[in-house]
Amino acid sequence: MLGGARSGKSAYGESLLAGGPALYLATGQARDDEMAERIALHRARRGAAWTTVEEPLDLAATLDRALDPGRPVLVDCLTLWIANLMEAGRDIAPALNDLCAVLARPNGPVVLISNEVGLGLVPETALGRRFRDHQGVVNQRVAAACSRVVFVAAGLPLVLKDAS
Repeated sequence: MLGGARSGKSAYGESLLAGGPALYLATGQARDDEMAERIALHRARRGAAWTTVEEPLDLAATLDRALDPGRPVLVDCLTLWIANLMEAGRDIAPALNDLCAVLARPNGPVVLISNEVGLGLVPETALGRRFRDHQGVVNQRVAAACSRVVFVAAGLPLVLKDAS
């Protein structure tokens, strides 16, 4: 699931997995009051059928352990995961390789949420441009590894790929 900030991609992804127990694999961290409020709103919207696991860095290993044919997983979101990796000084390429390896052999249904950040202005700082570049590479690699890719704008889904 790709889209801009506040495009409705998380809510749309959640709607695909509604109706049964599901796992929400969260990469965001409540580092300030605003983010804590966002996390609380997401939790309230999902309801009690969802189990939440927070993993800001080791996404591939956590996803691999969590996959189960009887319980879908929603990963929200790859964008915050990349930011967390950059902030921790981790090399993104091996982490992305690990994630794509898990996606190549899924043991259950997975929905991944990611921001499309390449549609706006060129970031002013070198760090911002590196982040945008990493995000673009991650989105391309993950989209290639997935059988279905949906772009969400204004809460409306547009299927970009459906190889299922």
